[in-house]
Amino acid sequence: MAGQATIDAAKALLDICTQKKLTLATAESCTGGLVAATISEIAGSSLVLDRGFVTYSNLAKQQMLGVTPTTIDVYGAVSTECAEEMAKGALAHASVDLAVSITGIAGPTGAVPEKPIGLVYFCAASRSGRVIAHDRKYGDIGRANVRRASVLQALAMLQKLAEMEEPSPPAGKS
Repeated sequence: MAGQATIDAAKALLDICTQKKLTLATAESCTGGLVAATISEIAGSSLVLDRGFVTYSNLAKQQMLGVTPTTIDVYGAVSTECAEEMAKGALAHASVDLAVSITGIAGPTGAVPEKPIGLVYFCAASRSGRVIAHDRKYGDIGRANVRRASVLQALAMLQKLAEMEEPSPPAGKS
């Protein structure tokens, strides 16, 4: 169950997206679908949330979101480049206005010297071309805490992006 701060963030996101008639998708790795699950806990979320891609493996990132093998080979699955391809891939594979991606190392294993436990990359992208990318170094605060903090960050990025977007035109109009 999500904490109150997380639920409040999801409600605020849903409110602005509902007002502007914006839809969204998630592309999640280390959070394993927690962002989509948090949003879907709120009644009425089906007006906004279209789908969530849980792409835990590198192959899933490639098959479901179109992340290139070169990106994973050169930069790694935990990278700004991979997060951006994940978010843009979600937009390409869903008829939504906004998408957010998360890829990182929640721990307690999986770290390498240049990519420690608690390192998470995020990207939020809109169909209008806006992109917001961030990385966070949460540290070794525990797997569950890294994942919870990542959900909050993703929701905040989606809300910021939604605030910058113009309302979607009614269906059939352009």
